[in-house]
Amino acid sequence: MQRFLWAAVFFTSCMLYACKTVPVTGRKQLNLVPNAMIQAMAFSQYDSVVKISNTLSQYDTRAQMVTRVGSRIQKAVEAYMLQNNMSKEIKSFKWEYNTINEETINAWCMPGGKVVVYTGLLPVTQNETALAVVMGHEIAHAIARHGNERMSEGLLINFGGLVLEEALKEKKQETQLLFLGLYMIGSNLAIALPNSRMQESEADKLGLIFMSMAGYNPEEAIPFWQRMAAQNKGNKLPQFLSTHPSDETRIKKLSALIPEIKTQYLKP
Repeated sequence: MQRFLWAAVFFTSCMLYACKTVPVTGRKQLNLVPNAMIQAMAFSQYDSVVKISNTLSQYDTRAQMVTRVGSRIQKAVEAYMLQNNMSKEIKSFKWEYNTINEETINAWCMPGGKVVVYTGLLPVTQNETALAVVMGHEIAHAIARHGNERMSEGLLINFGGLVLEEALKEKKQETQLLFLGLYMIGSNLAIALPNSRMQESEADKLGLIFMSMAGYNPEEAIPFWQRMAAQNKGNKLPQFLSTHPSDETRIKKLSALIPEIKTQYLKP
């Protein structure tokens, strides 16, 4: 047990030194994993995905639009970070934009600025500004270091499981399994899922801010998410069991944010 006490002291010390601040929102977050390690893994995985995918040529008009939107948001983010003395936070980013010819309605941005958009998303976005809604959201995840935060959260939950396992080692196996199972379910419902929904809402807000800085009208977010809600009909989990806010919650929050964001951030 003593080794776990020392481990707990060490882990607590790490957490005290691993608190970071999310740009723009100012929220404190836990980042236990070195960004260099996460980015190295992300870059390798990104290269693997792009290599085996049907990636569109840079001369394809859809790929050009994706690169244009991404580059505009990238420049806006870089300008904001420079003005606020935070350029070091994205110094290691290696921005890249690829469009994959698949019917998947999705886009993502890995830590370090590696972006993919699937052509299946484009009939839902319908226009460049709605595409900026999605890409702003995905780039926001990378800027806010949500990948690091989720990995750190997983380490914390696993550590708690090890401590509980040690505390129960004298109990019957059935008792151990029961309490460990309840711990994993409880930590998922009480920590992992709520934090995931919070990160999604934060990425929504940051995404609107970044697209506005790039000169795109954030009002386009509402009709876009309404179209996405129509796509999601019949596939809805209760919000407390989901990694994302419900469509209704998301649209309501965005509607409340847009007037202030337009006033404060929309580039003429």
